[in-house]
Amino acid sequence: MENQRNIDSTDKNIIYDIKDLNLWYGNDQALKNINFKIQENDVTAIIGPSGCGKSTFIKTLNRMIEIIPSVKIEGEILYRGTNIFDKSVGVEELRTRVGMVFQKPNPFPKSIFENVVYGPKIHGIRDKKLLMEIAETSLKSAALWHEVKDRLNDNAYGLSGGQQQRLCIARCLAIQPDVLLMDEPTSALDPIATTRIEELIEELKSSYTIAIVTHSMHQAGRISDKTAFFLSGEVVEIGDTPTIFSNPRDKRTEDYITGRFG
Repeated sequence: MENQRNIDSTDKNIIYDIKDLNLWYGNDQALKNINFKIQENDVTAIIGPSGCGKSTFIKTLNRMIEIIPSVKIEGEILYRGTNIFDKSVGVEELRTRVGMVFQKPNPFPKSIFENVVYGPKIHGIRDKKLLMEIAETSLKSAALWHEVKDRLNDNAYGLSGGQQQRLCIARCLAIQPDVLLMDEPTSALDPIATTRIEELIEELKSSYTIAIVTHSMHQAGRISDKTAFFLSGEVVEIGDTPTIFSNPRDKRTEDYITGRFG
């Protein structure tokens, strides 16, 4: 892939370096001077009250936000040392390497198998044996293989909500991304399915860098290495999760974590 050399050309420990990021929807500023780094194989939780810019921020990391026509962006997002807004970086290549899982499961109206191999097929893989290997590996990585291995030709809509969300994760993994972005991936799920997804995130972090928007501070405390607290489009504080939750520097962080607002 022609842009891969550019994207891979820096310190492997820092996946994202966000510098002076500002974003507007029309005249309304949604992100204000965002600065922080995301490290390799960390789970970074993005927390904050509704409307604080969490989902907007995470969707800038693979330029998904640009689907909205009124968006204007200033600043830099360096992914492995290259500004993702540089003309040398192809959006399709970026989104291949930075996969996304959304709030509600969004399987395609296809079989379980066809959902998983959709991305590899788009990238030109046609060999049936290889596609089956990719499907099996991806479904195993998403902790779903043993539940669906005998029904791969069934429609994905027949799966439970939690299974559909793990299928969407498998679909991301099938194209071998570098980063997984998750925008409140368990908010539509029951507690048992939520636990399965959290356990899966813990397993995946050895192989992937994960950034997760979550409305649940308990979830952030359970699964993340770093936590960033957003408020009114700004990053109030970011640090190691145990420190953020037990000894935050900013009173606004403490007030939010202790439930005084939000």
